[in-house]
Amino acid sequence: MDESSRKGLQGSQLETARLIVTDLRERLLRAAAGDQRFLFSLRRYIWKRLEFDERGRPSDRKKVKFAKIIEQKGVCALCSKALPKRGAELDRFDPEKGYTEENTRLLCHDCHREQQSLKNFA
Repeated sequence: MDESSRKGLQGSQLETARLIVTDLRERLLRAAAGDQRFLFSLRRYIWKRLEFDERGRPSDRKKVKFAKIIEQKGVCALCSKALPKRGAELDRFDPEKGYTEENTRLLCHDCHREQQSLKNFA
């Protein structure tokens, strides 16, 4: 991943994103027509679908984790300590490429936090 993609949206891209969010908020308010429960449900539905677009579904990530546990023989890819039975974390080499077997490694929580900090993500 190059330096410019780490910085996120800039200039006209950021303005485009802000316009989209403003438009979406207005459309949600109109669709909900004052019904707060429906507005909450609309926001939650859209938020989850956008999250799936970026991260995939939890069941898909679980399959990748299982494959990584086998591939890495149950140890953290960095410190080589045994991975916990629950709570091992997938680390993407390139966030834009998603949670695939080729683009991830499985880390213990401490190593993952360290990696996130080094990448300025934490």
